[in-house]
Amino acid sequence: MTEPLSPTQTLRDQHVHEPHHPKASLATLALGAIGVVYGDIGTSPLYTLKECFHGHHAIAFNADNVLGVLSLIFWSLTLVVTLKYLTFVMRADNNGEGGMFALLALLQEKAGEGMSAKAKGMVVLAALTGASLLYGDGVITPAISVLSAVEGLEVATAAAKPFTVPLTCGILLGLFMIQKKGTGSIGRVFGPIMICWFTLLAVMGLVHIFKNPEVLKAVWPGYAFNFFQVNKITGFLVLGSVVLCITGGEALYADMGHFGRGAIRISWFCFVFPALILNYFGQGALLLSHEAKNPFYEMVPSYLVIPLVIMATAATIIASQALISGVFSVTRQAIQMGYLNRLNIIHTSSETEGQIYIPLVNYAMMLACLLVVVLFKESSHLAAAYGVAVTTDMVLTSTLFLFVLRYCWSWSWLKALPLVILFLTFDLAYFGSNIIKFKDGGWLPALVASFMLILFLTWRDGRKELYKRINASTLPLYHDAEGDLSLIPQPGTGRLYQPRHHMRVGHVSIDFLTSEMLEDVARVPGTAVFMAVSSTHVPPVLIHHLKLNHALHEQVILLSVKSRNVPIVPPEKTLEVKDLGEGIYQVTAWYGFMQSPDIPLLLEHCEAFLIDVRPENTTYFLGHQTLLMEKHRTAMARWRKALFAFMSRNAWSAAGFFKLPTERVIEVGMHIEI
Repeated sequence: MTEPLSPTQTLRDQHVHEPHHPKASLATLALGAIGVVYGDIGTSPLYTLKECFHGHHAIAFNADNVLGVLSLIFWSLTLVVTLKYLTFVMRADNNGEGGMFALLALLQEKAGEGMSAKAKGMVVLAALTGASLLYGDGVITPAISVLSAVEGLEVATAAAKPFTVPLTCGILLGLFMIQKKGTGSIGRVFGPIMICWFTLLAVMGLVHIFKNPEVLKAVWPGYAFNFFQVNKITGFLVLGSVVLCITGGEALYADMGHFGRGAIRISWFCFVFPALILNYFGQGALLLSHEAKNPFYEMVPSYLVIPLVIMATAATIIASQALISGVFSVTRQAIQMGYLNRLNIIHTSSETEGQIYIPLVNYAMMLACLLVVVLFKESSHLAAAYGVAVTTDMVLTSTLFLFVLRYCWSWSWLKALPLVILFLTFDLAYFGSNIIKFKDGGWLPALVASFMLILFLTWRDGRKELYKRINASTLPLYHDAEGDLSLIPQPGTGRLYQPRHHMRVGHVSIDFLTSEMLEDVARVPGTAVFMAVSSTHVPPVLIHHLKLNHALHEQVILLSVKSRNVPIVPPEKTLEVKDLGEGIYQVTAWYGFMQSPDIPLLLEHCEAFLIDVRPENTTYFLGHQTLLMEKHRTAMARWRKALFAFMSRNAWSAAGFFKLPTERVIEVGMHIEI
């Protein structure tokens, strides 16, 4: 195997857009985490207890059941959020990043040969399913959160009921329409607003706990066990509503890269967890004194309901914004890891890489959210759909964590299984209580996730088939009689080049590595960059260019852009350069799944390899494939080929995706059968 050249100087500048991590204090990061990470779980008090006693599978209202449900909520927050996510799962980070794709990349990077092919397939399927569920969550969370906040108006006056759905749709429409402007300016107030929100939750709860301190008995787990003994199957079904208190728990892991494990933990233990417990127990204290249809809003006097609705609406908008941004981020990761076609990604901030906007995804989510609000009309009708998405994701996270314990941390099965079985005991109980509600709305996230999973798998398999056909139609870049390519120093340059070998393109004889190279081909001034899907084969666009023009630029770069299974590739490890002689270079650019490549900026740093690339003299050659479906049967079903071809036709242009100057791009058309 050939080795890449070592740069003659350190690459000091960034040549790809990287996430911006300012040197902020832990307190500042904790404040930011409160404003972003905990928006979803922080708005759960709006509807959790209401669903337990007035939802589709409500439990009978009495004091024992109130204490039992409160005990379940307390221990759910303690065991699932605190123990599972904050104590264990957040340790499974990929260079500081969390989330399904980060977990998948971590396993692909570190599991290596220790994992069987079948296990690797299971890991990929589980991770892609978990990522797909986020899109369902992205449709449901804004709908149920804003709808539940606006429903507070009905507590103030019954006359508000006809306006609940239109007002919710108006708020959601405005939320999605401002996405293109970016969230940098309004994002600065997220933290202070959510601090006010959690403080309000705590104060509201304390007022009622002081009135009825008996509610604190619910901390004892015996009330939870007694709840199941008395209510049996009905009690089990109520778990499907109890789980709403931990929705957003997965966001702690997914947003770890933005704030860090320490900041998220500090904000949880010192502020968020106490505020949530106080509010839930305050609602319980209210229910012990009298039945309430909407206990959250009935905790305050009637003249404070409207201000509380306004505050709750602000909190739910923040929770929705965090999830919308999360969907944008996951979409970019899917594109970079090769599971989705290129889309137009707009950076809304010159300072913060994480602030991106994807128009197609934004408008698709907007239409889906509005449709969901119009169809379901009440937050209670959406609770079942919400629970299915969250609990399925919990089960998949625990399953993937088992593989991390075994293959990344080298735990024995005897050590890893008991811990994961403990997690799955709770996860599967929540999942089972929600899957029963499939027909009541659980089908919605399953439908969205299935659609996204089909897209992910179709694009992955289609690309494999396409690259196989492309490589079969071109020439290998390296080949000689011995099959071994040793490196030879080139005097006076510090560069290395390969032994001589020849390739033939049509009637044009090409020797990449000798002084007799390209004797039949004219050389013209400037630099030509040929984009290549493979670093082992000659780019088809180069072959077509030579066949048509019989000319080549004085300096030629065969550029392959590839993704590694890490969030960020350090600048000094991004470029690999092989000097093929006579002004031809093979350049491989590596980037992480949290980065967006900028090819012109990247090529500026080729100076470190003694390659002079001037933007005004550089032309980029891209291949534009028109896909044709073969009639005979192959590994991919015909309908999947048709879907892949549709996705390929509608992919964002390579020139736009790689930030190439359009006036210096030449596309060469090719027909390829798949």
